[in-house]
Amino acid sequence: MCLPLGIDQGTYSERKCEHKQVMRLPPTGRQRQLCPVLLFYVDININCCMLDCAELSYEVTREVREACICLHLQQAARAVARRFDAALRPLGLTNGQFSLLMSLNRPAAPTIGNVSALLAMDRTTLTANLKPLVRRGLVAVAIDEADRRGRRLVLTASGRELLAAAVPVWRRTHEAIEAAMPKPDAARLRADLRALA
Repeated sequence: MCLPLGIDQGTYSERKCEHKQVMRLPPTGRQRQLCPVLLFYVDININCCMLDCAELSYEVTREVREACICLHLQQAARAVARRFDAALRPLGLTNGQFSLLMSLNRPAAPTIGNVSALLAMDRTTLTANLKPLVRRGLVAVAIDEADRRGRRLVLTASGRELLAAAVPVWRRTHEAIEAAMPKPDAARLRADLRALA
């Protein structure tokens, strides 16, 4: 294993994982700052196997770049999100806010847990994303009558009005993105994405 510049091999402590492989860990302080890349926190419940530095060639980078589903999904998601953000900007919305508001457009006001599950978003992030919408009067947080410890999210009249204005913008943008696909098969793409989610 190669060591970072500025750190002597003798300053490393050795620990063994359950696979009997030795990993060298830099201590805290100045040496931690010198070695941000090669700092590893070892958990006995994880596989500690690693590539040797000599094996980490540019071919590995190309392999990940060409094959990584996560990377390609992230790239596509960011590109599509930018398109929707630009289209919705005149209305003062982001694509995430549009999706959040739309998730509240249902006969009965949903709980925070319902919306969190639908948007695949943890409750802490959802709560943070709700705050600007609540401040703008687009969403109200109400006590759950069935369980007064819980909260339900209500789309206000202002929120419904803004959402109604945003729907035609969403439709136009959505149609443009589908038309730009090399082999338009949006139904298959949606099915594959749902399978991954």
